Amino acid sequence: MLTEEALYWIALHKTPGIGPKRFYRLLAAFGTARAVWEAESGALTKVLGGKVAAGLVAFRRTCSPPAEGERVQKAGCRVLLAIDPAYPPLLKQISDPPPVLYYKGQFRPLDQLAVAIVGSRRATPRGLNTALTLAADLAAQGVTVVSGLARGIDSAAHRGALQVDGGRTIAVLGSGLDRGYPPENAGLLHAIAERAVVCSEFPLGTPPYAANFPARNRVISGLSLAVTVVEAATDSGSLITADFALEQGRDVFAVPGPIEREGSKGPHGLIKQGAFLVEGAKDIFAALNLPMLAAEVSAAFETEPDPTLSPAEQKIWDLLAAGETHIDELVRASGLPVATVNSALVMMEMKKVISQVAAKTYRRNR
Repeated sequence: MLTEEALYWIALHKTPGIGPKRFYRLLAAFGTARAVWEAESGALTKVLGGKVAAGLVAFRRTCSPPAEGERVQKAGCRVLLAIDPAYPPLLKQISDPPPVLYYKGQFRPLDQLAVAIVGSRRATPRGLNTALTLAADLAAQGVTVVSGLARGIDSAAHRGALQVDGGRTIAVLGSGLDRGYPPENAGLLHAIAERAVVCSEFPLGTPPYAANFPARNRVISGLSLAVTVVEAATDSGSLITADFALEQGRDVFAVPGPIEREGSKGPHGLIKQGAFLVEGAKDIFAALNLPMLAAEVSAAFETEPDPTLSPAEQKIWDLLAAGETHIDELVRASGLPVATVNSALVMMEMKKVISQVAAKTYRRNR
């Protein structure tokens, strides 16, 4: 059941011209989404400027928050607000995370151990087989595979994860959940929603506009500890996902291919820039220490969280003695790999010894 405030979050999030940055700016100025929705035009203008404020005022006349909530529920969707405790912790780390995440299926704690696999829509048979095999091997070890449900590599990655008994995969759409794209993946979308999660930051009814996909890619990397690129041309959207991963402090992996193929140029370029070369899932497991992390996360949810800190967690705990600290400073001061710091922060939040107080900024709880 949606709370009253959630209805106003959904309506405000749907307002044309109100992206995440403006959404959070309004929330900081007025305190609640309902207060924003009911604010006078002059007060909105001080925060947004005249043109955007006028657009919000006009939209309020045609949009009913209760009706928007009812529409979401009738579509069989659920929503997570960025302030909800169940909002994906890794996604909450990024700058200006989606205020509202629409989803079908069920997020689980182990989805925090996620790796994205992305690549060309015009993939070769070799690339498709590589993506499918990598995804299956990751899923078999309890790792959730994240991708974008596009043709080619994305679809192969989702299918590989679903081949494994209990395998988990998250599909991130560049459209509303009721406008799944491409149409031939309707069956795959349904299977993922039944077994794991399909999600989108775009309101219901949003078509798959080309401009939506960079934002979709930002969420793919945001949900993941690392991004793996399998076949991508130099102008591929998959490289945009890799760029977001680097901005968000995630590791980037790339699968090499035959030098004469266009689809090899993207991964080879990433490797030249310092991405991890991947020949199989074992390389990803080694870089992220994923099997050990999976065991720790499972134990944390099967019993009371163990407050004992690992050496990496202890180092971060010591650094947080100075007060609220951004993840970039934790990486610099600790000397630990980005992936290790990300994983340690997730574990420490689960042990309830730290909290995230702002985007990528943490503090001790005791």
